[in-house]
Amino acid sequence: MYRIGIDFGGTNIAVGLTDENLKILFKASLPTLMGKRSVDDMVADMAALCTQLVHRANATFAEVLSIGIASPGVVNSETGTVEYYCGMDLKNYPMADILSEKLGGFRPVYMANDANAAALGEVLAGAAKGAKTALMITLGTGVGGGIVIDRKIYEGFNFAAAELGHTVIEKDGVPCSCGRRGCWEKYSSATGLIRMTKEKMEERRDSALWSVAPSLEKVDGRTAYTAAKQGDPAAKEVVRQYEDYLAVGLANMVNIFQPEVLCIGGGVCGEGDTLLKPVNTQVMAEQYAKTSARKTKLVIASLGNDAGIVGAAALGASR
Repeated sequence: MYRIGIDFGGTNIAVGLTDENLKILFKASLPTLMGKRSVDDMVADMAALCTQLVHRANATFAEVLSIGIASPGVVNSETGTVEYYCGMDLKNYPMADILSEKLGGFRPVYMANDANAAALGEVLAGAAKGAKTALMITLGTGVGGGIVIDRKIYEGFNFAAAELGHTVIEKDGVPCSCGRRGCWEKYSSATGLIRMTKEKMEERRDSALWSVAPSLEKVDGRTAYTAAKQGDPAAKEVVRQYEDYLAVGLANMVNIFQPEVLCIGGGVCGEGDTLLKPVNTQVMAEQYAKTSARKTKLVIASLGNDAGIVGAAALGASR
């Protein structure tokens, strides 16, 4: 028997067929082309990819236990509806029902917010496997959050929980698109790291940052770390500042939730222990339960770009 997980992303629609243990057997994807076509067309692509993978497995939909969709935005998991997603101005869109219809009435189709699904994937098949309580923090364009309690996603009474990136760590700080100022994601996302790198480059024209990125347009999330490894003082300042902000937010999460495992994922986590060790040291120093024998384990997420697929496929298994 199989399960299908769909990661509805801003760049790609990625679909995976898994076995009952959530091991991905086959994957396929198509460009989302967000803003260039209707969401109905995107759901049609989801259906086509699901069908393609079932055929590749020489199976039928009668052998598929469930389909899950990981979608950005506020997702009502009870109705399978995207209640709000600003990226496409989606409001109360019944995505699960529409996919079911395009697959000839296939049931059950489950839905969850993409960051929540990724967290569930890590708990059931990734770096947090076996944990009863876990948090997943994704350091991307923003700071995504997912909360798993008793191996089930915590969504809040209105399905809008876990917007962890929109907790304020710098009062009256950098303006955020959510309307607040000083949100954690403005400082600890890849976007925040890039902003701080550019600011330091403009301040320090003699920095080796300029040899790594010859122009501000060439700066990415690796620029500061690359120059810091070369011994550049300005780059080291950026890295230290970034890791300080990241650790402050992570310590807040530990103090609020005290999860068994706190996973961090995203491109910057490719730095491995270079990032993890100093951040973990600061988090441990700033957590409230310093004397407890049981402490939150801080780890780098292991599923990578497959977290959304695995988490979506897991939605049916966790109900």
